[in-house]
Amino acid sequence: MDKGIFSVDKVNLQNTAESALNYAKKLGSTSASVEVGESLGQSVGVRKAKIDTIEFSRDKNLSVTVYHGDRSGYSSTSDLSPDAVKKAVEAASTIAKYTQPDKFSGLPEKSLLVSDPEDLDLYHPIDLGINDALEIANRCEKAAFEADSRILNSDGATFTTGKQIFVLANSLGLMVGYPTTTHSISCAVVAGKGDKMQRDSWWTVARNLDYLESPEAVGKKAGERASRRVGARKIQTQKVPVVFDASIASSILGHLVSAISGGALYRQQSFLTDSLGVQIFPKNIEVIDQPRIKCGLSSCAFDSEGVVTRDRKIIERGKVKGYFLSSYSARKLGMRSTGNAGGDHNLSMGSTGESLQDILKSISKGFLVTEMLGMGVNGLTGDYSRGAAGFWIENGEIAFPVEEVTVAGNLKDMFKSVVAVGSDGLRRSSRQCGSILIESMTVAGN
Repeated sequence: MDKGIFSVDKVNLQNTAESALNYAKKLGSTSASVEVGESLGQSVGVRKAKIDTIEFSRDKNLSVTVYHGDRSGYSSTSDLSPDAVKKAVEAASTIAKYTQPDKFSGLPEKSLLVSDPEDLDLYHPIDLGINDALEIANRCEKAAFEADSRILNSDGATFTTGKQIFVLANSLGLMVGYPTTTHSISCAVVAGKGDKMQRDSWWTVARNLDYLESPEAVGKKAGERASRRVGARKIQTQKVPVVFDASIASSILGHLVSAISGGALYRQQSFLTDSLGVQIFPKNIEVIDQPRIKCGLSSCAFDSEGVVTRDRKIIERGKVKGYFLSSYSARKLGMRSTGNAGGDHNLSMGSTGESLQDILKSISKGFLVTEMLGMGVNGLTGDYSRGAAGFWIENGEIAFPVEEVTVAGNLKDMFKSVVAVGSDGLRRSSRQCGSILIESMTVAGN
């Protein structure tokens, strides 16, 4: 079988989903939902101009949730044969009979389900042979070595392409689905010798191959980022302005999403519980969730429950205007689903207009973070402490590279102390923003 062709088409997936729903009803379920799909992937890697990896993958999956009144059961299988599907439904039904009743469980309200999904241009398959894929990876790594004479070793360059197709159905009559593609190029290299070695990387990802950065651009950035870190030193512990580089600034958005997502809110395990309408950022900060961007990395006309999605302002003039809610978490909070079962979609923090250079020029002494290590973040209190590396700023300019420090603060204070959001945002993830300047944080070193 051709490695690049789906073994099951959309019609077959629909028939499989319908069979599972019918069987669930036969077993006594009051309602049910099914997601069924297939994914294909191809990845090649090179290291120091030699083939390192060649991988193909093909995975199928069916997941089914059945409800017997207020009781629910879940099961999944990677085998889409009729017998395997029936066994998965039987397993879910058996589980449902023994779980505790939960009045908040169940399918979404029918009125919230998508009816005619918009085509968001998410499918751009390519027919690329192994040799062509290896050439892309080799071009990328070659550019990294050529970026600086101090690049002496490599963790490799990789080119990856994948495609997926799925169907989502439920007993309320929902039957939707579509194919998607994802392509990426990445490179990681090492600069310097002995105990002075420094590693860094760069990558690009898009739905459409034409929207990727060129292999040469990715390699060059990886090489430049690694070489500029040679000679990194430690610094004394102090409180200074901190700039989160655009390549990692989206992690700040990630902490916001976690804090105002339904699960954390109804459990009251968030430092932003009951924050709707509360000012948590300065008035010039806005955050928007935009699920319908054409060819977007996280675009979708409906969420993982089939609820229709829409553009929403999450933060407006610094105030929380919306949460991220699934049907279950919405019911727990006495609200309605926001179409975010499965998470946020193309979340972006608007720029305040400054370039990264403008931001740096405004700082007499501070720290530019380009790499984060560890996950020392407490979602309940907002306490934030993570290992970091980057560059020391003196008189508005980068002075020298820094390593082995910890950046610490509290997310509530960090949000309120956002001074600027740069215009240098990167479109390579589902969360996008430019470099973020925080007025003051503790940078712990010697």
